[in-house]
Amino acid sequence: MTDQFAPKFDGHGLLTAVVVDSGDGAVRMVAFMDREALAKTRETGLAHFYSRSRGTLWLKGETSGNTLQVDEILVDCDQDAVVLRCRPQGPTCHTGAESCFFRRLEDDWLVPGD
Repeated sequence: MTDQFAPKFDGHGLLTAVVVDSGDGAVRMVAFMDREALAKTRETGLAHFYSRSRGTLWLKGETSGNTLQVDEILVDCDQDAVVLRCRPQGPTCHTGAESCFFRRLEDDWLVPGD
């Protein structure tokens, strides 16, 4: 085990990034970061991700204004995933929900979360 940061990107050049609210610990979203997104996030303090659907870098909130101010980046033991502890500036989900995880699974049905 090493103390040197050496992220291990997958075959597509991506890391999984889990966004957690710094205030209440709620999971807000899961996205992916490439080298550029990780570097921009570290440089600016605002969460940047790689959009797999658009094939490009994006600043979370660039159109909605609902940015994520990064307080801390946690790196997993294998350095192939990160947790971003963030202060959300508004809803995180593109649907307008506070979190992308606003439903829970009951049997085979998705029902609104508590």
